[in-house]
Amino acid sequence: MNLNHLTLKNALDLVAKKQVTVEEINHDVDKEIAKVNDKLNIYLTLNPEKNSSDQDKPLKGLPIAVKDNFCTKNLRTTASSTLLDNFIPQFDATVVTKLKNAGGHIVGKTNMDAWAHGSSTETSQYGRTLNPRNTDHLPGGSSGGSAAAVASDTCLAALGTETAGSIRQPAAWCGVVGLKPTYGRVSRFGIVSMASSTDSPGPITKTVEDSAILFNLIAGADPRDGTTSTDQVPDLTKSLNKSIKGLKIGVIYLDLPGLEKIKAIYEQELKIFETLGAKVEFAKAMDPKDAISVYTIVQRGEVSSNLGRYTGIRYGFDRSHFGAEAKRRIMLGTYTLSKGYADQYYTLAQKVRTLFIQDYQRLFSQYDVLVAPTSPGFAKKIGATKGEAMFGELEDMLVEASSLSGFPGLNVPCFRDEKTNLYLGLNVMAPMWREDLVVQVGDAFEKNTKWNSWRQEQ
Repeated sequence: MNLNHLTLKNALDLVAKKQVTVEEINHDVDKEIAKVNDKLNIYLTLNPEKNSSDQDKPLKGLPIAVKDNFCTKNLRTTASSTLLDNFIPQFDATVVTKLKNAGGHIVGKTNMDAWAHGSSTETSQYGRTLNPRNTDHLPGGSSGGSAAAVASDTCLAALGTETAGSIRQPAAWCGVVGLKPTYGRVSRFGIVSMASSTDSPGPITKTVEDSAILFNLIAGADPRDGTTSTDQVPDLTKSLNKSIKGLKIGVIYLDLPGLEKIKAIYEQELKIFETLGAKVEFAKAMDPKDAISVYTIVQRGEVSSNLGRYTGIRYGFDRSHFGAEAKRRIMLGTYTLSKGYADQYYTLAQKVRTLFIQDYQRLFSQYDVLVAPTSPGFAKKIGATKGEAMFGELEDMLVEASSLSGFPGLNVPCFRDEKTNLYLGLNVMAPMWREDLVVQVGDAFEKNTKWNSWRQEQ
């Protein structure tokens, strides 16, 4: 077995038992990167430095990929925009600092949609990433590079960010696990801002257990990010291997038009929860299509503000390096925030956002967790975004409302098409600060089904 195929937990166990070395694992990861990266276009920058002194720390020097919108000291950070082509940060994002302090080795910076604007990686100014499960298809986005890195075994785990699906959707398309924490659970300091009121960093991994391990290491309050919570961070590894007997699970969105082709698949897979003793009911939620308008307005408004700092004066090149998608979002955001239009658009969108929050709170008063398809279908083919101005919003439709509302969510693979080798994902959602519930339910599903390719391999 190639050591790069190990899960994070298996690698940690084998290193602790001295059955393999960190150097051997890193060698196999580096070898795989050299083999596939030119074709898949996963890594934009590789980290040549390795620190063997990290082997007494929790992550023991094992290779973790990091999305290219996390600032990394002395390692290029571009947010997949040529405007930042020569930007070398002089500090680490808080999450990166925590990762390093825990002994994680940053193997490299992964491709993404430029400025995280998109759900495909096709807006990257360094070229699209291909889906390792089927290279005729896209990996999703904006954290497509991180999801592809995990799926291709060119790292043991990765970090991504989600504003409205950018962890869970590429995880679904690439057949991996993606954990989007509660907004404010993980620090945003040092991450290139997209929409500051919804940006949420989180792990993308091979198994639910691996996500729990990484979450424990990166979550927590940060004095440099006033939106982080000071509440104690739960140990998510304690939510693994727990019974879900007696839990009430609400199923939402499955009856939406357009999901007819995959509905039967989900109905079949959801039966596993009942066999494990949970009570499963179909529930009615607000139409997620309404979240598209809310997200489009709120996100564009915050983008126009956040991208205003990129003038080429302090760092980076001038604004002529903005891509077409960034320019569209800046213009639309500026328009919706302008005098005479802010009340008509932005303020109204925030009111509808509040309605979504209240609707989820209503549902969570009746159910312990909610489940739904992560994406309306399988990964789309290369070039699918051409001429589709709302591609990302439509592909993220089923997760946008929960992201706007700040709730935690977990994507876990729930089906693989044998003809295409493409996956569908199940989105597990829970109330604010209850990441323990999404891990408990996601872990139970993963370990009692056949869809996790690494569990099948090992």
